[in-house]
Amino acid sequence: MKEFVVAIGLLFVIEGLLYSIFPEQMKGMMEKMKSIPASNLRTGGLFFALIGFIIVWSIKGWKSFSKF
Repeated sequence: MKEFVVAIGLLFVIEGLLYSIFPEQMKGMMEKMKSIPASNLRTGGLFFALIGFIIVWSIKGWKSFSKF
C-alpha cells in the first residue's frame, strides 16, 4: 500500500510540474481534447494503463502482486 501512495504522489508531482511549467500548452491540449471522441480517449487511457501495469509488473515481478 505504501508503494501505491508513493506512486499517486509521484503522479501529482509530475502533473503539477506540467501545469506550472507549461500552463498555456496544457490549456491548449485540454481544448484539443474536447474534439477527440470519448471512445478514442478511453482506448488511449486503457492502452497506457496496460503499458504502466506491464512496466510495474516487469520491475516488481509477479510475486509482489500475489501478496494480495
